[in-house]
Amino acid sequence: MDGNGRWAAKRNLPRIEGHRRGVEAVKRTIRAAADLGIRHLTLYAFSVENWKRPADEVEALMKMLESFLKQQNKILHQKKIRLRAIGRIHELPTRVRDLLEKIIRETAHYTEWNLTVALNYGSRTEIVDAVQKYAREVEEGREKPSGLTWDKLSQYLNTSEIPDPDLIIRTSGECRLSNFLLLQAAYAEIHVSPVLWPDFDEQSFRTALEDYQTRERRFGLTGEQLNQKTTPAPTLSTPC
Repeated sequence: MDGNGRWAAKRNLPRIEGHRRGVEAVKRTIRAAADLGIRHLTLYAFSVENWKRPADEVEALMKMLESFLKQQNKILHQKKIRLRAIGRIHELPTRVRDLLEKIIRETAHYTEWNLTVALNYGSRTEIVDAVQKYAREVEEGREKPSGLTWDKLSQYLNTSEIPDPDLIIRTSGECRLSNFLLLQAAYAEIHVSPVLWPDFDEQSFRTALEDYQTRERRFGLTGEQLNQKTTPAPTLSTPC
């Protein structure tokens, strides 16, 4: 979800106004995903690198996150959407972490619609954390190094409860993953939208889906081998 700052700069507005408008785009995207039948949506909201931004901007972002969670809590229950969070959640401000964990617990019984928010997330730190967890299991005799497979390692990642993304949408024309789901995105299709995130709307979403529908996902096979298979509804992720 990139382009908040540039959106604000083009209008001679403070960066934080761009973030506020970005929150509105988040709300539109969640509604559109449900309307379009997307069962899993992951939003890259705050990276481990974002702590390097000016302190007042980081504080404003945390306040907006807290406000967003309070506002959306009722909607999550109305729409029966399960909320998850990936990243080093324990490092978030206490007030934000407590609210986030409360909503996660209260929506855990919903199964049809799933919203995952990446907060204080970075794929490299996620991998390091996963390897450390596995190493501890080896030290304590519950695992063997020779027994490590991708399927097993994936269970130690933050995303162990959600499917790998089928489609990653990157807004504002940026052509990089920015440390987002690097392992999980191994076979994901990538759509780069020129739209700055605050302007991203349902039509932008539909454009990404239409692009996805033109792709042939071979997973190492040939096109001929896939002729009889149909393209599944995508699992969407939007990196920040």
